[in-house]
Amino acid sequence: MRLDKWLWAARFYKTRSLAVDGIVKGRISVNGQVAKPSRELRVGDTLAQRQGPVTRTVVVQALSPMRGPAPVAQALYAETADSVAARSHAAEARRLAAEPALSIEQGRPTKRDRREIERSRHDWQRWSASVDDD
Repeated sequence: MRLDKWLWAARFYKTRSLAVDGIVKGRISVNGQVAKPSRELRVGDTLAQRQGPVTRTVVVQALSPMRGPAPVAQALYAETADSVAARSHAAEARRLAAEPALSIEQGRPTKRDRREIERSRHDWQRWSASVDDD
């Protein structure tokens, strides 16, 4: 069975074309080797899929030519214990990380700031090359 079809049937990607894009970009490797979308997949093959900062490693349990419901799709593979631990560790690290918005010292101007900007604008005279007062 083709790798892109299996990834689609196992619900890793919403469409086959998205699966092909992921494979072509090098996010998927089969048995430690870079794969092509047309690569033949067999039961027992190990897939390493990079999803963001975490690599998900699964072992192919079954092949299915068509996309079915989620419980059926989850029966097509088994995630390794190391992969599950790495994903939970990454999720915990994201949860404990500092809020990105806290690093912003100055955001949008407040109403008071906007009023001060408006006042300073009226003090400044606009100059135009088309109008000469001399």
